Amino acid sequence: MIRINLLGVERQKIRKTSSSSFLDAGQRTTFICCAIFGLTALGIGGWYWRLSQTASSLTTQISVAQAEAARLNKVLMEVKRAEDRRGQLQQRVAIIEELRRGQSVPVQMLDHVSRSMPDLLWLTALEQKSDAVNIEGQTTTLISLADFVANLGTNKLVEKPIDIINSQVEASSSSGQQQGTELIKFSVKAPLAPAPGAKSPGTAAPAAPGAPR
Repeated sequence: MIRINLLGVERQKIRKTSSSSFLDAGQRTTFICCAIFGLTALGIGGWYWRLSQTASSLTTQISVAQAEAARLNKVLMEVKRAEDRRGQLQQRVAIIEELRRGQSVPVQMLDHVSRSMPDLLWLTALEQKSDAVNIEGQTTTLISLADFVANLGTNKLVEKPIDIINSQVEASSSSGQQQGTELIKFSVKAPLAPAPGAKSPGTAAPAAPGAPR
């Protein structure tokens, strides 16, 4: 009588099936891990590539900006030098104009004083300061002194009132005058009219005797 152990055969089939299923699950897990690793590597690679591209673009932009900044610095330096040169030229022009004005006022004042002198009056000193002209002279009559002061006030360079600071009578000792002739020695202060932007330097010059008009 032949006996067949079917139970053992069934157990062997189950063991083979279980072993095959285990291998399939391990392979799937390995594949999944590899896939995840590969995707992660691809993501990191793409991210690094984008960063590299961005860094390269920023480097290029920085280089362009630095070149532009250097060019603008040169332009600003040129502009600054031009402004400095312009300021120097303007200062020179202002000084020249001021000197011209300063020279013209004394000349005009001397001409006006000379024209204002009446007969029997002559000057001994004339001094121009920043705001006034001090005049000293001699005359034989008070009428001549009054006419001289009135004539001074007719010019726009002089402001009124014109002050007679001092007037005193003294005997003449000059050879051109008769002995015992009285002379009136006087001092007059004539204020100058203000000139915008002009500074009149103080000058002193002896005045020549005035010729009779």
